[in-house]
Amino acid sequence: MDSKNISTISIDTFSILHPSAAISNKAYRIYTFIRAFGITALLILILIGVAGAAPFAYVTNLGDYDQRGYYYDTNYNGTVPTHNVAVIDTATNNVTARVPVEGWPRDIAVNPAGTKVYVATPGFGPTISVIDIATNKVSATVNVGGYPMQVAVNPAGTKVYVTDRDSTNISVIDTATNTLMEQINVGMITRNVVISPDGKKIYVTNTFNNTTSVIDAITNKVTTTISVGDSPYEVAIAPDGNKVYVTNTDSNTISVIDTTAGNVTATVPVGDTPSDIAVSPDGKKAYVTISGNYNDSGNTVSVIDTVNNTVTATVPVGITPLGVAVTPDGKNVYVTNAKSDNVSVIDTDTDTVTATVNVGVHPTSVVIVPPTDSDMTVQSTEETSSSTEDMGVEETNISSSEEINAVELNNYSDENNSESGKDNGSNENEPSKNNSTPGFGLLGSLTCLSAGWKLGKR
Repeated sequence: MDSKNISTISIDTFSILHPSAAISNKAYRIYTFIRAFGITALLILILIGVAGAAPFAYVTNLGDYDQRGYYYDTNYNGTVPTHNVAVIDTATNNVTARVPVEGWPRDIAVNPAGTKVYVATPGFGPTISVIDIATNKVSATVNVGGYPMQVAVNPAGTKVYVTDRDSTNISVIDTATNTLMEQINVGMITRNVVISPDGKKIYVTNTFNNTTSVIDAITNKVTTTISVGDSPYEVAIAPDGNKVYVTNTDSNTISVIDTTAGNVTATVPVGDTPSDIAVSPDGKKAYVTISGNYNDSGNTVSVIDTVNNTVTATVPVGITPLGVAVTPDGKNVYVTNAKSDNVSVIDTDTDTVTATVNVGVHPTSVVIVPPTDSDMTVQSTEETSSSTEDMGVEETNISSSEEINAVELNNYSDENNSESGKDNGSNENEPSKNNSTPGFGLLGSLTCLSAGWKLGKR
């Protein structure tokens, strides 16, 4: 059997000299396969580590009242101002950070990239506070005038839309410069705003006119005005953009708008004084907070089957539930209870509260910030790529048949790597049990590489 001499095999940071080592075709194929297996295992574990990262819930805490009913700046537990945004780790349901903001934080929205959070902060200044998620600090404030109420980000992440309690205008912010671009005159005082998934339409609720306006996002002109229930307040859109849901606080109903036809196709009775609404990622359920009034205490969340437009469950939560948001995997719903100073976590499989998180004073709104690739993961991937290149065999002079075998094995490993990436991508929303150990994937993959190298050495 023919054999070829290999002068040096370099693995990662150390080289092993083999002045007269002879490696057969079979041994070389085994070595190549082990190397491919190690690389594949590394990539799989890194992808699992990224996919297993849990999202964070950002909650606005409006603050305390003084004797005249106005909010004032005191200390929550004597440590931080009551006017803040609490950050909940959804893996543990613990508050991991608090971000002080100017004014009274009301509504909150996150950009699609998951890097910035925008908070409507009226009160001390009519501004939008921009929170950098990487640092959990306010990186900019944008003066929009009036009394900013609700905020939404377009799918491209380039614009932020803000409604004004005291005017008929919607302010448009350029996210690249954090400056006020223009104002859209709706002709009526609006309350909430949402943008279609394709970014082409803007839907706003007109509380005092009992309508919902449809705005062309290109021309910024109102194209349609749709009659809904009494005192429409919050608005949400289905993930596919086919339906818009409007809470009618004085009708105790939800209006379902067909976005193609541009009219109401269903009206769903719910509890007394519906407040916020959120649609599940698969579009099959909608969750509505029921605040109640003097005759009906409310304090529940209505679960709507969006296929049949019926309430299938009523979940008791804290006192005066206002904001609601669904996690990206659709497994949990987070509800802010304004007068309980906490957040209820609902399990969507059982429609029961499984956790209660104390977040601050008078929580109003909540948004779920999806996890993003950390710098550590990117760096680990780059280092892995570099180290696997070092594992190549130097100064070889293998025959054509050996080259063909090596190419086939490498192609095989590339296909496996590709399939591994697809499999992990399809399960990226599955909960992880290793959220508290971010280095698990890297450690496990390095162990696989080490074991593979030792086996190949034998």
